[in-house]
Amino acid sequence: MVKLAPAGVPLWVRGDTNAFSGLGINVLVNVLTLTSLCIGVVHLPAHDVFHSILPALGIALVIGNVYYTLLARRLSRREGRSDVTAMPYGPSVPHMFIVVFLIMLPVYLQTKDPVRAWESGLAWAFIIGVIVLIGAFVGPVIRRYAPRAALLGTLAGISITFISMLPAARMWALAWVALPVFALLLVGLLTDVKLPGNVPISLAALLVGTAIAWIGGAMSAPDVSAAAHDVAVALPTVHFDLLGKGLAHIGPLLATAIPLGVYNFTEGMSNVESAAAAGDSYNLRSVLLADGIGAVVGSALGSPFPPAVYIGHPGWKKAGGRTGYSMATGVAIALLCFLGLFGLLGAVLPMPAIVPILLYIGLLIGAQAFQHTPRAQAAAVVAALIPNIASWASGQMDNVLSAAGTSAAQVGEAKLESAGVFYGGLNTLGQGAVLVGLLLGAFVAFIIDKRFVAAGSTALAGAALSFIGLIHAPKVGWDASPKVALGYLFAALVCGAFALTRPSRRVPDEDEATLDSPPAPVESAEPAVATAS
Repeated sequence: MVKLAPAGVPLWVRGDTNAFSGLGINVLVNVLTLTSLCIGVVHLPAHDVFHSILPALGIALVIGNVYYTLLARRLSRREGRSDVTAMPYGPSVPHMFIVVFLIMLPVYLQTKDPVRAWESGLAWAFIIGVIVLIGAFVGPVIRRYAPRAALLGTLAGISITFISMLPAARMWALAWVALPVFALLLVGLLTDVKLPGNVPISLAALLVGTAIAWIGGAMSAPDVSAAAHDVAVALPTVHFDLLGKGLAHIGPLLATAIPLGVYNFTEGMSNVESAAAAGDSYNLRSVLLADGIGAVVGSALGSPFPPAVYIGHPGWKKAGGRTGYSMATGVAIALLCFLGLFGLLGAVLPMPAIVPILLYIGLLIGAQAFQHTPRAQAAAVVAALIPNIASWASGQMDNVLSAAGTSAAQVGEAKLESAGVFYGGLNTLGQGAVLVGLLLGAFVAFIIDKRFVAAGSTALAGAALSFIGLIHAPKVGWDASPKVALGYLFAALVCGAFALTRPSRRVPDEDEATLDSPPAPVESAEPAVATAS
């Protein structure tokens, strides 16, 4: 162990090695993905990607991960605990795809100018950051009143769909590479079994999967040679000119930036609740301010990819991570960005050997949603899952139809429904999915607890948000989704009627009262993890 003498809190423990290898691989996958999206979809020159976008992202990750390490150490000293785990941090996964396919690609297709598309992406990321900064002052109020079932259920919905499904698909496309890796991760991270010499399980799994892929002929040596030509040192520089040009045409981008900014601070709020359920209670405002500043600084330096606190704190805590793993991840990924090594790594490391760690995180977050909420509110957790599932499913349909050269509008709602596909309803339910999940989960939880006034107020909030298009609508605007708003209004009237006739609240039973009390750390209720010191 390395210790900082003044604080007396270990800077690095054995479990940090395991968590660092896991989170590092997680962020590595995401940076490899956004690199390929920039070059392959938006057709940005590789030089701009490796010399501007990745260095900008790298500096934002260093700042954010070091900040969260310091935040964890401060919490550890304040509470006198050595088991505090830092919040994980990296480029926001949903936003990677949103900024590429909904912001940058349409601009590129219209102008055939990838730099103009890049400018739009920077402006969009800047607005996202500003909205998250505003959310830092609104989010704590929402968190104070939102049921845990709604917060954790929404997070589980994101994790199961947008974090887990694509990795699972990639895994089973080359199952003979991915499944041994997944098995190693499960054994090392969910049991107390140790590898000889206490070798970090995530690193061992990656090496095994890489060896299998190369021996089995799934990788290409010429691709490695070609990628080696892109290796070059590049440091971040400011791009106020590109950001300014993008902001000059910001109007059309607000339709997606506003609801997705709300998404960002809602997801951050859920992640803080997830960490609290695992035993580490962070100040939500501090977290959201860091996320917002990271997006603003990144956009000024040239990155259109807003960073954010990651889903997965309970997983890294269970893996033994404490305060050092987050800082190490930020520094390591930044060095790879500054050295232009991501093209080379993408050619050397097989994706099916990398992505199983994301499926592991999906398992942990999904389980946590049910483990750390009252049993009676399990239905509320499921309700919070559904909007994200709908969003993922409708997005998959859009991608399939687009690949076939058509769209849902061209096919027609009647034909889709005749095939048993209710695209319109799924699409409406999934728009603004994170916020919808929070509202729907809270609505069900309040009704279960017979808190009809709170349930009615939640429904009224749903009506207002639907009417202005923050949820259940393709864009922000007045009278954006009037029929859905009317539905929420009628639901509020139903709750109001019950509030007048049965104002009492259900008293939780003894088990539920225990679950409603401040949770013990995850380790106290789970088997010890082999890699924890």
